[in-house]
Amino acid sequence: MQKTLAERMEDHALEPVPKEYRKSWIQLSWSTVGIVTTLLQLYLGAFLSFTAGIKIALAAGFLIALIGSALGWAAGHIAFKSGLSSSPMARHYGLGVKGSIIISATFAFMLIGFIAAENVLLYNGFLFYAGIEDSLVTKVACFGALTVAWISLTAFGFEQVSRVTSIMLVSFLGVLAYMLFAVINSSGTPISEVLSFPSQFSSEALESMGAVTDTAKLIFCMNVLAGTAGALALVDADLGRYASTGKDIAIAAVLSNFMLSFFMIAVGAIIMYAGVPALIDYYVTVQGLSEVAARQIAIENPDRIVAAFVIFGGALGTLLMVAANSKAQVINTYSSSLALSNFFDVTFSWRPGRIVFVVGANITALFFLSGEFLIWFKSFLVILGTLTTSIATVIAADYFIVRKIKGSQQHNENVAELWNWAGVLAVGLSFVLAHFALVDLIKIEVLTAMATVLVVYPLLRLFVFKSQITPGGP
Repeated sequence: MQKTLAERMEDHALEPVPKEYRKSWIQLSWSTVGIVTTLLQLYLGAFLSFTAGIKIALAAGFLIALIGSALGWAAGHIAFKSGLSSSPMARHYGLGVKGSIIISATFAFMLIGFIAAENVLLYNGFLFYAGIEDSLVTKVACFGALTVAWISLTAFGFEQVSRVTSIMLVSFLGVLAYMLFAVINSSGTPISEVLSFPSQFSSEALESMGAVTDTAKLIFCMNVLAGTAGALALVDADLGRYASTGKDIAIAAVLSNFMLSFFMIAVGAIIMYAGVPALIDYYVTVQGLSEVAARQIAIENPDRIVAAFVIFGGALGTLLMVAANSKAQVINTYSSSLALSNFFDVTFSWRPGRIVFVVGANITALFFLSGEFLIWFKSFLVILGTLTTSIATVIAADYFIVRKIKGSQQHNENVAELWNWAGVLAVGLSFVLAHFALVDLIKIEVLTAMATVLVVYPLLRLFVFKSQITPGGP
């Protein structure tokens, strides 16, 4: 069945996806894997491995991948059953109509920040590759072009998003394989050393991050990675509503989480560590720095991973930047438009169409570039990660625990409570305990958040703030 142009652009933003439009796990995985294979995640791989050593960073990634896979499957499965994206889904499961503002605001803010951060990485890469100066004209031209590109590529809904991400993902993986071979082959560093290198930062830098002992390093890495894993669970829901079966979204969720927290961490670590000698040589011979200064830039600034791609890959490295970020930006824009659609519908009863929020998300991302806002946003990621994890866990607890005890996991799409106070309070309490009250005792915040929700929400929902609506009926 063919959709009209208006239907493609709206893309069932606030309504269930009909059965005839459902997709296989392969089609879903283009997008779930596409959003996590980015320069930002490669940078995190380099940063975390330089902080903790590659073995500890990968151990942390593996543990977070397990947690993220479970949470992503749970959220995606509910989306598959209901046909709804994450924000409208929260109206029926966990938060209520007005309460769903919490997930919409948190998720949209997080994704718009990601759009801005990835745009900056691309912009810096273009400057480095072209050898041009940073100026207002350059900023306007580059960020303007990127904004138009993400709007155009996301305007026509899931079908177009899936096509774009599939092409870009294949391109990305192909160039990435070439980059890995080129970096390792040119470095002369034994592969055994590349796969076992220890922390590269000074003791003073590690102490400032609270990552001195091996345990502290593991906790530090898990907290950083947990933020993106929490957001990915909600993306899995946005895409899981298109799943043909529960198995389809389960496979897509597991693939994306292990690509996010394990594969990309390993690749980012390997490229940066093996590439350090070539980076030092470049900064000495091309930019005229002393060897000491060049080494400091190469080792202490793993955000120079963009420079590594350009130095090693030239035009192919630049292609990698475009391929890696384009597919992620398309999904970031797509999911943020869904969250904003719900936010403005619930808050102002305003439904101008999803395309308005596609444009709005990208325009808002431009304001994130002013002053120190983007730096502040990056420091806020642990908080956002804890919140998104708490929200996803409330939705899962409502569906898999409370609804199962009550005997029905169905919902009436036309009937929902205004506020599910059990869910709202569970999210608030889990965040306060995880980020403030218990952070010195249990340092991995997402574990505290998830455990709190799984205990508190069912008790509140079953015995205090009982539902006034019969599941599956009016």
